[in-house]
Amino acid sequence: MKLGGNIVAFEIKGGIDAGRKFLDNIKMCSLSANLGDTRTIVTHPSSTTHGRLSEEDRLEVGITNGLVRVSVGLEHADDIIADLKQALDAK
Repeated sequence: MKLGGNIVAFEIKGGIDAGRKFLDNIKMCSLSANLGDTRTIVTHPSSTTHGRLSEEDRLEVGITNGLVRVSVGLEHADDIIADLKQALDAK
């Protein structure tokens, strides 16, 4: 990965519960607290990495309840998009 990847962030309507459901429905992408790998990694900070912080503290650093972060890996773009789409549709 000498050219590097990208991080994509988006907001899911429905807050923490919707974010958890989204993660539960991810099939191909990896779930991890760490970003940056050859594999695509998806995380929902409000229910994982920053879940112990109060909502006020999370908002102070820009982490909303529905924020999802995707660290794009080396899989085919169509496969990544399909996995994210099916997880969004399942919620």
